[in-house]
Amino acid sequence: MTPTPPSALPGARWSLANGRHQQPHDLLGQHVEADGLRIRVLRPLAQHVRVRFEDEEIIDLAHESDGVWSGVRPGLDKTLDYRILTTWGDGIEHEQDDPYRFAPTVGDIDRFLINEGRHEKLWDILGSHVKTYDGPMGSVTGASFAVWAPRAKSVYVVGDFNGWDNRSHPMRLLGNSGIWEIFIPGVGAGTTYKYRIRGADDVERDKADPMAQRTETPPRTGSVVHDSAYPWGDATWQDTKAATNPHNGPMSIYEVHLGSWRAGLSYVELAEHLVNYVSDLGFTHVEFLPVMEHPYGPSWGYQVTGYYAPTARFGTPDDFKFLVDKLHQAGIGVILDWVPAHFPRDEWALARFDGLALYEHADPRRGDQPDWGTHIFDFGRKEVRNFLVANALYWMEVFHVDGIRVDAVASMLYLDYSRRSGEWLPNQYGGRENLEAIGLLQETNATAYKSAPGVVTVAEESTSWPGVTRSTDSGGLGFGLKWNMGWMNDSLRYLQRDPVHRQYHHNLLTFSLMYAYSENYVLPISHDEVVHGKGSLLGKIPGHRYDQLATLRAYLAYIWSHPGKQLLFMGCEFAQPSEWADGRSLDWWLLDHAAHYRVHNLVKELNKLYRGHKALWGQDSSPAGFEWLNPHDNAGNTLSYVRFGEGDRGGNSAVVAIINFGGNARDGMRFGLPYAGEWEVVLDTSGFDEYGSPSQAGVVLTAEEQPWENQPHSAVISVPKLSALYLAPKAHTAEGTER
Repeated sequence: MTPTPPSALPGARWSLANGRHQQPHDLLGQHVEADGLRIRVLRPLAQHVRVRFEDEEIIDLAHESDGVWSGVRPGLDKTLDYRILTTWGDGIEHEQDDPYRFAPTVGDIDRFLINEGRHEKLWDILGSHVKTYDGPMGSVTGASFAVWAPRAKSVYVVGDFNGWDNRSHPMRLLGNSGIWEIFIPGVGAGTTYKYRIRGADDVERDKADPMAQRTETPPRTGSVVHDSAYPWGDATWQDTKAATNPHNGPMSIYEVHLGSWRAGLSYVELAEHLVNYVSDLGFTHVEFLPVMEHPYGPSWGYQVTGYYAPTARFGTPDDFKFLVDKLHQAGIGVILDWVPAHFPRDEWALARFDGLALYEHADPRRGDQPDWGTHIFDFGRKEVRNFLVANALYWMEVFHVDGIRVDAVASMLYLDYSRRSGEWLPNQYGGRENLEAIGLLQETNATAYKSAPGVVTVAEESTSWPGVTRSTDSGGLGFGLKWNMGWMNDSLRYLQRDPVHRQYHHNLLTFSLMYAYSENYVLPISHDEVVHGKGSLLGKIPGHRYDQLATLRAYLAYIWSHPGKQLLFMGCEFAQPSEWADGRSLDWWLLDHAAHYRVHNLVKELNKLYRGHKALWGQDSSPAGFEWLNPHDNAGNTLSYVRFGEGDRGGNSAVVAIINFGGNARDGMRFGLPYAGEWEVVLDTSGFDEYGSPSQAGVVLTAEEQPWENQPHSAVISVPKLSALYLAPKAHTAEGTER
């Protein structure tokens, strides 16, 4: 390091004392000079300062000015290990290590990769990290701090360890990288801190660390030094995940808001109660609404301020790892909602981080999101793209999550999203497509699938953007799956019709098969559909409670048999009548009522059948996996179709689904069968009603050699009103080849 020349000392000391110095290590610390080894330290308000060297030599330091103390040990032409001995007003001499004797903790290659936007493990470099260094006077443990703030005039670390003093620990700017860095001995895990940044506008602000891996519990906003020592126990799950393709396997997802599933539970408590519950129901995955830190609870996590920190509301980052670990050990995958589309304007967080727009686009026509009153990331800035791409990888690598669901993709894709004419800027070609955001999504998906085998990325994309799940090398966005918002809207509109009127809206259920294979789909009945006045899933259905419950059971069977993966929001699995409220627990008392408990048991049975019959998932994305029996029975409000598990339709891997959404039973209904032999009724949703109606489950039919509905065989059965039946070849059921 280059010492500050004598001619510049008064100005340097003033800049240091007044929070404007960008290279404090050039002034402070130890420097070899012509007369020997000079030690210079910053100790405002100290009464006496001495230095003890590794060879036990001690020298006194003199106060120069502005709280800067200095002294020379004559005749030395090399640096030594040393400690600072300071006497304050208490009259006691305190021994401390000196942060300004340490070399930079961010290397040249790391700086280069960060500025190029290509550092895939950004979290290992920026943020705070506990480190230990060996030396002649013993090992030293402390915390390194590094933050990107390229236009800041100065940056200080303030926190518990220095009494939030804005002059104790100035950071150094590393070249032209925009990265500020310091190592502070004695700072350990659990220490709260922020960065005090003098911005380009010459205003000082305390900012939370964008790369903090732990935070204070809201409403507090401090960052916390974290040092994980969690011993993972999911090696078997990880090995299996890496060797399988989740896109081609069964996937039924239970969507959870952690704060209201059972209010008051911690991550550790959820690792018992939630894991047992989801295991019993048989879901393959859970999907958590964003767990990243957010200041406002009713935002459900969609207003993220701490992209690298699980919310402290429910425990520590290691506690969250414990929850993920226990889910994996139970055979349940974990998907996290991820929000790169926007971030809140809170002054202590990302907004105007170095005094000017940094993470957000400077032009409000690109940098502001009018719908949510938030900022939009500057997707074209390399360092910002790196921040987001690395963040997706971070959750997969550090927390072992199995996938991300990207929120509000449509708002990222279109420059004119929710904007009137004149409120948006076209791209370089004059179009409305956000080319930079497209590039970010492609890079995120490609990097995730390259770096984390077995993961899945899912898009919540509400338009007809082509190629959402097409590979990036063929021009697609590169997602593995896409929420089928069209199917969701159409099927819920149908569900809300009275049975007598459903015949006029039959196309709302059949239209989805016109585009079912244009993308790889998830069928989402998500939190968005049961909140903000939309009512519960049960409450959308007309009629008295008996008919509501019967219709809901038939609808759930319809979902589980339709091409695509399933997602069901918590509470829907036991037909909660009230709308979801994030501030209270689900209505668990309903499980004491037979009618609701039977819906719960139906979901359990659906998941069992789903996993056990490849026909229900083996060809979700192929037209060969589905064939209509009768899509035109609108007068009877009935749908019937076959799902196939094998490309050649061999191996008896088939399930026939008959769904009657009408108010009358279909007695003596003939339906086509693709195979000869015996067929067993493996599901009858009418058998899950509160009155214990006789169920046809277990009934065996013999396929007659009478062609019907383009099938070589057929059979006759009665289908109760507002119910669904599944039939499977008896040979498959008996052999259990896929169970």
